[in-house]
Amino acid sequence: MKQKIIFYLLLFFVLIALYQFISTRNMIQAKNGLIEAQAKEMVQMEDSIRNLQFTNLETQYFSLDNNDDALAYYDHLKLESPSQYITDKLLETNETKGDNPLVPYAGMEGDFKINKIKVLNHKWILADFSDGQFWGELFIKYELKDDLGVDFSLLDHFLYTRSN
Repeated sequence: MKQKIIFYLLLFFVLIALYQFISTRNMIQAKNGLIEAQAKEMVQMEDSIRNLQFTNLETQYFSLDNNDDALAYYDHLKLESPSQYITDKLLETNETKGDNPLVPYAGMEGDFKINKIKVLNHKWILADFSDGQFWGELFIKYELKDDLGVDFSLLDHFLYTRSN
């Protein structure tokens, strides 16, 4: 009788050890598969980040903030951010009653105001304008003077046509 009890206990322990071994192996395989999937996803994310960085560098190419040669024109003015200063001055033209004086169109659904501004270099600006319903773009030449005054002159413009 003692031998049967010992035999069954031994068999029971062997089955428990076998179950633990198989269970642990399956868990390790599942975790390794998860780690591999996360590693692949991480590589894809790193590639996406690298592509976004290249795209960002491309879009910043035509920008006063990234053009040392153009910024050199304003070194003597001691402006912290010439691009922001010029943007603020251009936005001040929106404060006039009615349409913005740089927009050569009369607002149809409201007053045309400048919304977005891209300072390209030390001479040119691209700007977007809208009255809430209609919109267009402006190509503006500017001159930042030594007294920090800014003169704007419109070089070209267009208004998008609506096709319904």
